Amino acid sequence: MSKRESSQVIRGTHAVDGAGVHLRRVLGLRTVKEFDPFLMLDGFDSKDPNDYIKGFPWHPHRGIETVTYLLKGKIEHGDSLGNAGVIGDLQCQWMTAGSGIIHQEMPKESDRMLGCQLWVNLPAKDKMTYPAYRDIRCEDMPVIEEDNAQIRVMSGSYKNQKGAVSGDFVKVQYLDVELKPNTVWSYHETPNNETLFLYLIDGTLSVDDPFVHFEEKACAILLKSTSDVDSEFDEVVVKAGSQGARFFLIAAAPLKEPIAWGGPIVMNTKEELNLAFEELDNRTFIKHNY
Repeated sequence: MSKRESSQVIRGTHAVDGAGVHLRRVLGLRTVKEFDPFLMLDGFDSKDPNDYIKGFPWHPHRGIETVTYLLKGKIEHGDSLGNAGVIGDLQCQWMTAGSGIIHQEMPKESDRMLGCQLWVNLPAKDKMTYPAYRDIRCEDMPVIEEDNAQIRVMSGSYKNQKGAVSGDFVKVQYLDVELKPNTVWSYHETPNNETLFLYLIDGTLSVDDPFVHFEEKACAILLKSTSDVDSEFDEVVVKAGSQGARFFLIAAAPLKEPIAWGGPIVMNTKEELNLAFEELDNRTFIKHNY
């Protein structure tokens, strides 16, 4: 079995989005090729409500899925499908924008706002699919207890335990791993043709054996196999530092399709992108109502 190695570390940059939300943009326009099919990853970690309370008022999406996962905090949300609710601790909003949706996400004051939002590109054939929404609760996610780790299975599977969702259009592996201090954890279930990265949300973590250099706090680590070993799967081996580590393992097969990206809309051609914004202007953007 070949072993994945750290080929790129992206620590992200400070950004302000929405109506004035301070966050760390880890993945974005500059990383779309290396991280295909993952478009964007915004991490947030704050104990100051002024960093996030203005939220993300009503805005459109088309051509993507957004996955908002909170470890701590509270976000109220609503959309043009008529969905409304609250994301709380260890809960997720998995939204398929498809042909078009308008929604808002409004964080509420909390002791700590900790989590991230991931954008997953939709294949060209599914860009205009029906919009859909999934409310994933804490109890929906299987939890696997190991000697030195706790693994929550958001999407995909882990040791034959299926996650809360499987991904209707892009089969995403999404694990929430909490690793005890100074311990090693290995994972062997991701096909070696998939894009795989770790998003370190808390603590310290090392991915290269010998485990010498430890990353702190928010970063994305792209892992690609460089071995010629003939195996269908790659092995991931990591070690937590003295603080332990909380990280997300995220993987999926790349789409290898052209991308035309304009703000909250991601299509395959400039013409499709221009049409989407024209439809926003003439109020024909929403294609499917319920």
